[in-house]
Amino acid sequence: MHTPSSRREFIALTAAAALAGSARAQSKPAATAAAAPSGPFALDPLPYAANALEPHIDAKTMEIHHGKHHQAYINNLNTAVKASAGLEKKSLEELISGISFLPESAQMPVRNNGGGHWNHTFFWESMAAPGGVGVGGTPEDAALSAGITKAFGDFDKFKAKFGEAATKRFGSGWAWLIAKEDGSLAVVSTPNQDNPLMQGIVPNTDRGTPLLGLDVWEHAYYLNYQNRRPEYIAAWWNVVNWPAVAARLKAAGKKGK
Repeated sequence: MHTPSSRREFIALTAAAALAGSARAQSKPAATAAAAPSGPFALDPLPYAANALEPHIDAKTMEIHHGKHHQAYINNLNTAVKASAGLEKKSLEELISGISFLPESAQMPVRNNGGGHWNHTFFWESMAAPGGVGVGGTPEDAALSAGITKAFGDFDKFKAKFGEAATKRFGSGWAWLIAKEDGSLAVVSTPNQDNPLMQGIVPNTDRGTPLLGLDVWEHAYYLNYQNRRPEYIAAWWNVVNWPAVAARLKAAGKKGK
């Protein structure tokens, strides 16, 4: 039988052991998140602060869209190209424009994730902070304005056609302004992460050089606009980076010569 003093000693020793165990548990390093797959593709920072497009696109949406969704496409793409010999040496544009020529096991992963990486990189660069030079409003570049007028009649008709393509895209996808091989401009729409560069995937009538693209996946707008896609589309025109669009048109013209 324990005496009172030995009982007190036992309790004290037990408490000390519990405290020591707790301290050891607290001193263990926290579990780290799994490292992203290494590979040739990486996520570049946004070309502006996450809140730069407010009030039209909110900071939280940009943080999740860029840091989570875009990063996931890159992680999956790196995994896909590592699984097929030789694919790691191809550029992103080579991969997505020649999907039909890739090993069959790589075609769908590259289509979804390579498309997701290319489309989102393009999307971030298509926008800029509202109020900046050439942002929102109508394009000031003469060649771009002339191309839009020639193809659609005027800028308002172009906006209506582009907005219709974005609104009527069933489910998830994109609306695009493209330059075709003959230099003419057209509005097209693609599902999921397809884009107009994808030979053998996108109909030839919808293929061309992307000049402007709008993401109409719900993750692009749902926090702020919920199911009101037309409202998101209308707000997005305020952050369109027209100088970037004009530069793409100029580059497409040089490429076609």
